[in-house]
Amino acid sequence: MVLASVVMFAVSCFAEPCIVDEADFPRVGALAPRTSPDPKDEQWMIGCEVLDRDFAKFSAYRDYLPKLGIRSIRLQCGWAKCEREKGKYDFAWLDEPVDFALAHGLNPVLETGYGNPIYKGGGGRDLAAGFPHGEEGLAAWDRWVDALSKHFKGRVRDWAMWNEPDIGNPADTAAVGGHHTPDKIAAFNVRTARTILKNIPDARLAGLSLATNDPGFNEECYKAFGNDIGLFWRFIYHGYVPAPEESYPNVRKLKAICAKYAPHATLWQGENGAPSEMPGDGLALNHIAWSEISQAKWDMRRMLGDFVHEIPSSVFTICDYYHPGRGIGCYGLLRADSARNVIGVKRAFAAVRNVATVFDSALVRVERRVSSPESSLQLWEFQRRGAPLFVFWTSGEWAFENGQWCMAYRRPGDSMEKRPAVIRWPGAPLTEPVWVDLLTGDVYAFPKERMTACADGLVFTEVPVYDSPCLITERRAIDIDGK
Repeated sequence: MVLASVVMFAVSCFAEPCIVDEADFPRVGALAPRTSPDPKDEQWMIGCEVLDRDFAKFSAYRDYLPKLGIRSIRLQCGWAKCEREKGKYDFAWLDEPVDFALAHGLNPVLETGYGNPIYKGGGGRDLAAGFPHGEEGLAAWDRWVDALSKHFKGRVRDWAMWNEPDIGNPADTAAVGGHHTPDKIAAFNVRTARTILKNIPDARLAGLSLATNDPGFNEECYKAFGNDIGLFWRFIYHGYVPAPEESYPNVRKLKAICAKYAPHATLWQGENGAPSEMPGDGLALNHIAWSEISQAKWDMRRMLGDFVHEIPSSVFTICDYYHPGRGIGCYGLLRADSARNVIGVKRAFAAVRNVATVFDSALVRVERRVSSPESSLQLWEFQRRGAPLFVFWTSGEWAFENGQWCMAYRRPGDSMEKRPAVIRWPGAPLTEPVWVDLLTGDVYAFPKERMTACADGLVFTEVPVYDSPCLITERRAIDIDGK
């Protein structure tokens, strides 16, 4: 009877927005953020891309990296920047971020690519550029990868293949060295991998680095590897969508494909993020009007969506970058100008840090028993410091389309308004429950009178929810700054 009345209450008030009223939810402080990386972290990566094309300056943002709490950083190696004159390699610019990372407990991940136009068939030096091809181009590529891996032996263990080889201009086959079909992608991955492993036998290699998460194309790539698929530790996909949750039907298919062809390996979401404004550089998701708030929500929802699907996840990117001819790519957690200087910290920085703070190696995955009568609520259960931890956010609404009901996912918006929801859990009442807004980091005492014990466990009523991740947990499960 209690559950039935709770459900009726929830349904009747879903449309009524509310805010967290401190009269009912006294604020007890803020989530104390992680200020150094978790040394056991294999889940999170932050992008430090485009240094190879001088779109950003590492010195401008490097001091923010250890404070973010994410251990791995993604770097693009930039053959054209390393070898400006044939036969002469200069890795000093790449030594700077690698050495900084190692000195601060960070894990550098080096992504090979792009090409080098000083060689005939050397490939292009920017996004959507073609692989090296022909005798001269491929021989020069092999020499560079050999020199690169020898240079970073003992310092870098994790490597990724050429970025987004599945995009480009297939009509211009001469310029790109042929359309990047699955067999060409697999062959070029294997060629690069063998050179790295020759110099670093214990290297962990991530293959594919595909722009899309299309299951059909991915499966063709897996097939094309043949027995060489065993060279790779992980397989990377990207896939940008307006609402992060739209990705997961394909992602679940990718997991099944990986398990079929490469049971020794795992998937890796290797690049995803949202802009903070429009217009930007005209690339992924730039047709949508964004803000710092919606960007922060998107980044967290993508991180946590990946986390609950047990997929390592990368955030694109640490800092805005200036792409000559395109403008500023405003995907950064830090705001930068056209001179590539940091001029501000966006809301997404603290939001991403909050996720990395809570969802660290201390978090334990458990069988999900938590539920809600609202099926559009993303709701997941974990355990931290021996206490239950629930994370949740709204992701859309049910809509009647083409003669059937389906979930219509919605991208995050700018509103901070919450509405009440009901959460059920077959466990004991929490001793000192708190509600946490991961966007702001604010921690509030959750009213005990809104926890109702019943025959099959516990019901949380009037739980504030919105399109941004929030938590309910025991106060002892998290570190709280009393400010």
